[in-house]
Amino acid sequence: MKRRSLPVATALAASAALLLTACGGGDDKPSDNDKIAGADQGSESPGKTAEASKEPSSGESDGVDVSLPSDVELVFDWDEPKNANEAAAMDDAANFFRAIYHGVDKRTTKDPAVTTYSTDGGMKYAKTQIDAWIEGGWTATGTLRHYDASTRSSDNGTSVEVAFCADSSKFFGKEIKTGKVLTTEPSAEDFDHYKIIMIKYPTTDGLWQASKVFVETKAAQCQ
Repeated sequence: MKRRSLPVATALAASAALLLTACGGGDDKPSDNDKIAGADQGSESPGKTAEASKEPSSGESDGVDVSLPSDVELVFDWDEPKNANEAAAMDDAANFFRAIYHGVDKRTTKDPAVTTYSTDGGMKYAKTQIDAWIEGGWTATGTLRHYDASTRSSDNGTSVEVAFCADSSKFFGKEIKTGKVLTTEPSAEDFDHYKIIMIKYPTTDGLWQASKVFVETKAAQCQ
């Protein structure tokens, strides 16, 4: 069995429907012609960690640790948008995913990176993901690639939709007790398409938080 993101984990198929509704997206699937879902949404306080200056150092961004183990690589193979807000939102969408796997490594949903880069449905999604890895007794290993990204802003400029593909064909779970890597043959289940609604945190310059997560599994456009 291969351990990868919760929506398409074979061993947790029964939990997939729960995740897709609990992630903040529900059954809604925004189309290219729709307004950005959650664009009028406010942001909850991420705590003191979000007030840190945006000066990334080794393994840190916004003053919080988003470092990953040496055998885990999250690749973001995309070009930065020209729009400054969209570029910042895209950067923090990447940090949102780093925060999830930092939480997996640290075995906690209360990691400061999670509360910095997510709120509302985004935080629920992150915690559901991390809890599944913890409960299964797994940690992550390998390379998770993100690509074909696009962005679009809300009219008021406080919300940005970041959409992209993810390829987990080289990303696996590893049993913590035994160290066994759980691999399978590559398949359509390796490809997901995400739409992340990032909202601007009002009191911290340049910080964006994931507030909603929409996931399409076995995404044909990503294969």
